[in-house]
Amino acid sequence: MYRVAICDDEALQRERVKRMLLALSVKSGVEFEAVPFESGEQLIAHYESGEQSFHILILDIEMNNGLNGIQTARKLREMKRIGEQIVFLTNYAEYMLESFDVVTFQYLIKPVEPDLFEEKMLKLCRYFEERERDILIIKSTHEEIVLRQDDIIAIEAVKSLTVKGKLKFTTLHAVHEGRGLISSYATALRENRFLQIHRAVLINLLHVHKFAGGQVVMSNGMELPIGRSKIKEVKDACTKFMVMRAD
Repeated sequence: MYRVAICDDEALQRERVKRMLLALSVKSGVEFEAVPFESGEQLIAHYESGEQSFHILILDIEMNNGLNGIQTARKLREMKRIGEQIVFLTNYAEYMLESFDVVTFQYLIKPVEPDLFEEKMLKLCRYFEERERDILIIKSTHEEIVLRQDDIIAIEAVKSLTVKGKLKFTTLHAVHEGRGLISSYATALRENRFLQIHRAVLINLLHVHKFAGGQVVMSNGMELPIGRSKIKEVKDACTKFMVMRAD
């Protein structure tokens, strides 16, 4: 299911977009949850209060009271809301250049024809399907962090007296703290070159450098323990992965 924010100061326009999403859902089987907002301020307040985020933001540019669509998008990007894809609706094409600096997925001129709207929404859905295979979004103490899966070297459970389910994500560029269970990430990333080698360690096979006794050495020099019962499984998985990469 894709969560969609419809931000427009005109009630009729909000309802029209909602109906088009419903029609698309019936035709395609893709489920959308549409949430209306009367102003950019309302949408920003939604994020500031820690409410559930959206996949898609459909923003009217020419909102008359308060922030317009571009200003709203700019504030959200400043809040590090970079995963949301923005679709601008407007009556005037001259706003297009101004919208580029907030990373816009699509720019549609009103009145939007249903067929064109549906085409663009399905394209967005395909984009999210592809992106889910390439990125991992983790929750830290204060924010959500978007990581490229290929950049992740290892995920480790960290013992903590104050934080339950504390995790360390080591990437090519930095080390991030997050929360969750190693077993949950192992299940979610099973098809994406990740392997659980210990009850507290998940590695990216892409970054395996070599084996050293009961440890695996990663591309950045990290030495991580292999569970005694998993040594054969880990070595077999790494060998199979290397053979497949060579092909």
